[in-house]
Amino acid sequence: MYRVGQEKPEDYWEVEALYDLCFAPGREALSSYRLRDGVPPVAELCMQARDPDNILAGAIRYWPVRVGRDRALLLGPIAVHPTRQGEGLGGLLMQESLARAWDLGWPRVLLVGDAPYYGRFGFARLDGVVMPPPTNPDRVLGIGDWRGVEGPVTGWVD
Repeated sequence: MYRVGQEKPEDYWEVEALYDLCFAPGREALSSYRLRDGVPPVAELCMQARDPDNILAGAIRYWPVRVGRDRALLLGPIAVHPTRQGEGLGGLLMQESLARAWDLGWPRVLLVGDAPYYGRFGFARLDGVVMPPPTNPDRVLGIGDWRGVEGPVTGWVD
């Protein structure tokens, strides 16, 4: 049984270590990271899952972005410790955090990922939404209200 809760500031480096373990070196060189530069994540949506021994098993973060002139959330990264993969923990984090995003009034979420995996949560390819290069457009997926929303994805500016 896992306990899912909001990431706390003191969890930051432990979560970063999990991301380093789960993703290739140089993950921060991806174009999606440029959209996060200088912008804090949406703290209420940064969640973690811990086992009964309080060991970090998974984490998910969200960042505010603009698509054209509209606001959206950029999901990611999401990671599950390699020894915990296949237990449904990524799905649990996804469902809990998306429910929270809708409750907080965010109208749409996008990510860069594999359609077969994320499609089971309702994500579909976004035509007309352009992530910074060299992102493969087939991997730009979204969920929520995307009617009339298109254009380049840019970093959040208040």
